Amino acid sequence: MTAGTAAISKDLAPTGALRASINLGNPVLAQGTPANPSGVTVDIAHEVATRLELPVRLLCFDAARTSYGAMAAGDADLCFLAIEPAREAEVAFTGPYVVIEGVFVVPRDSPLSSVADVDRPGVRIGVKRGSAYDLYLSRTLRHAEVVRGDEGVEVFREHGLDAGAGIRQPLSEFVVAHPEFRLIDERFMQIRQAVGTTRDRAPETVRFLRELVEELKADGFVAESLRRAGLPDALVAPAEP
Repeated sequence: MTAGTAAISKDLAPTGALRASINLGNPVLAQGTPANPSGVTVDIAHEVATRLELPVRLLCFDAARTSYGAMAAGDADLCFLAIEPAREAEVAFTGPYVVIEGVFVVPRDSPLSSVADVDRPGVRIGVKRGSAYDLYLSRTLRHAEVVRGDEGVEVFREHGLDAGAGIRQPLSEFVVAHPEFRLIDERFMQIRQAVGTTRDRAPETVRFLRELVEELKADGFVAESLRRAGLPDALVAPAEP
């Protein structure tokens, strides 16, 4: 290990182990159980630890808000979250490694057929509390109302809301299993998932993470990890300038 790498290891993982916050609530990012997680974020966490010659501890959560909370509380060294202004005050992000689409689900007989239709007075949208799409819709909607719950689809169904917000892949599976609902195919946002750490890290540490993410996209590491998880490699984010 070089002196530079040793300094980054000490800065990023002051406890001597890399503590990575994993969100099992997003099936694109991670799959499995807390005892045996898998997926692209798990693979990236292991690769960061390998490069820095560190053991890794995977801290698994069921939602982005709790994963973020672990980072904010100082209980995690590395997180995997969507780039959002509300988080950037606390988190230094890399460029995105995957890009996910946020879409709406509605009852099959709903008159809503476009993203513009959804943002109207009287429309209520179910979202997962603290998710990237909760943060995005809360700051961009002009007329519709956000209704928060533990799961966007569940609060949408339980309260008979007009729409539910979520990630395209699991919502597509949901409407196949529940034909009384349909997707509005147009995306309402792109969710740029990135690696993050706290803003008090040394500039060299943040630069190491940013350069590593770009390398893992360019050499096929991220694409192969997505394929192993049964996900399309088209989700890989483009290179950052």
